[in-house]
Amino acid sequence: MKSKILLIAIALCALMLLTSCLPGDGKNTVDRRANFLTGIWHGWIAPISLIVGIFDRDIRVYEVNNTGWWYDFGFYMAVISGFGGLALSRRKRRSAE
Repeated sequence: MKSKILLIAIALCALMLLTSCLPGDGKNTVDRRANFLTGIWHGWIAPISLIVGIFDRDIRVYEVNNTGWWYDFGFYMAVISGFGGLALSRRKRRSAE
C-alpha cells in the first residue's frame, strides 16, 4: 500500500515538474525570449504540451517568443531524438546461428 502511494506521489510530482515550463505559459516574452536549451526542453515535453493544449488554449507545442534558429535547432533535435534517446550509432543485433 505504501509503495502505491509513493508511486502516485512521484508520478504527480513528475507531472507537475513537466508541466511547469510549457510553451505559451507566459515565462517567455519579447524581452526574455526562449533560447537553445529551452528549445530542447520544449521538444522533449512536446507530447505533454499537445495534450495540455487541448484543455488550455494558452499552452502551445512551440514557443513563439524565441531566439530564432537556435531555439528551432534545439526543439527539433529533441523531437527527433525521441525524449532524449538520441543514438549516434546503433548496435546491430547478432543473429543466433
